[in-house]
Amino acid sequence: MPARFVVVPQWQGSSSSRALRLIDGAEAIRGDLPSGATLSVEVPMGAGDAVGTGVSRYSSVATVRERLRTVLDSVPEGDLPVVIGGDCGVELAAVERAAQSATARGKRLGLVWFDAHPDLNTPATSPSGAFCGMVLRALLGEGADGLVSAEPIDPRRVVLAGTRNMDDQEADYLETSGIAVVGADALADDLGAAVDALDVDEVYLHVDLDVLDPGEFDGVTDPQPFGAGVADLTAGIAAASAGRTVVGAGLTMFAPASPDDVVADQGTILRVVSALTASSRTPR
Repeated sequence: MPARFVVVPQWQGSSSSRALRLIDGAEAIRGDLPSGATLSVEVPMGAGDAVGTGVSRYSSVATVRERLRTVLDSVPEGDLPVVIGGDCGVELAAVERAAQSATARGKRLGLVWFDAHPDLNTPATSPSGAFCGMVLRALLGEGADGLVSAEPIDPRRVVLAGTRNMDDQEADYLETSGIAVVGADALADDLGAAVDALDVDEVYLHVDLDVLDPGEFDGVTDPQPFGAGVADLTAGIAAASAGRTVVGAGLTMFAPASPDDVVADQGTILRVVSALTASSRTPR
């Protein structure tokens, strides 16, 4: 299962004043990827419009969703698609495709969401209107028309990993949803058991780089204290993957402030990419 990278420099799903840095981040990661195994998705130049949905820049986000689906459909069967954002809204198309494929093959898909935020808002609850903060809820089947997964995931097959900052209404939803939560300080020790409890055959691994502690990595739009160290993150990825088939992965939210910051963060990003693609280098 060789890795196939899909670069999606979307910024419209973010509410940050530094959102345009996400373009630079995606392009910087692209420079370290093998060109022969890397595909691209064209992102609209314009911000886009909410068109009454409650989702800021909805029109551009919806366009990228369709374009990414088209590119993912061109990935050869058996390859491991790794989506490189941009903001984490790009995961709607990627996880949706993985879920549809799993269902078609009679498999059970689990989702491991490494992220400082749970991304469980809806257009009605979001304080910003940013789709980046709604994408997991959309994958669970709730959200704006045109930005909801056609193959919703059961919340009981989701683990939030390293999540530590959430809005009140996200916390209320989390209490009754059945979603498991593993803290940033327990990824290496507890995540494997949490994924085991999902009782799934396959997993999709989402990594928002703000899961990392700002003391080790600060090239994100919304750094949050008390995050994971890179060694704990890579150990958590390995634990979540162990004994299961990894059918997709995403790496999002790299927003470097300058070219010097790209160089400083490069080693960390490559370690995370290596962890996400480890299964593609393991003989079957």
